[in-house]
Amino acid sequence: MPGLRLEPSTLVLLDRLILLLLTIVLSAILTAAMVMQFAFGEIPCPLCLLQRVAMFGCCFGLLHQLRSHRSERGGGIALLFALLLLIIASRQTLLDLVPRPGHAYVGSAVFGIHMPVWSVVIGVSLLLALALRLALFGGPRIPLHAEPPPLARATRLLELYVVLICALNLVSVVLQCGLGECHTSHYRLLT
Repeated sequence: MPGLRLEPSTLVLLDRLILLLLTIVLSAILTAAMVMQFAFGEIPCPLCLLQRVAMFGCCFGLLHQLRSHRSERGGGIALLFALLLLIIASRQTLLDLVPRPGHAYVGSAVFGIHMPVWSVVIGVSLLLALALRLALFGGPRIPLHAEPPPLARATRLLELYVVLICALNLVSVVLQCGLGECHTSHYRLLT
């Protein structure tokens, strides 16, 4: 029984759709974190802010990969930031495994799981998804023709959205931390 063979242009399109989907999921997670911050008043801790930086790094790596056809540099950047996310989230999860008096988990649980644990799951999932992508599609392939207009437009809109939420996050961090040490009790520059 012969194996399934796909046209090179179909492989490139599937690869781009996977990258786009990963970026959409990450930007949705970052948006949900910011909604929890602003709508529910859950001020993120310094390690949570570092986890957001790692997720934004993954987003920008994936977006770079979506624009690049000759290199896997963006995928490598996304892999490095996914590893950083996993390290930071694992540290915070281990610190809060047995909460000390006055050092309970920061924030509420989603589906019974606290944010640092979700970040571990997200980091592992990203590493697995990016590794599977490389295993299935291999290295860079030059497309036979230009990307379909809907995919190019979706990529551009997603780039703008990620830059917007990154800028909003930066403003909220400056309001929360000022130029000094971060804390989770209030916004330093608003009080």
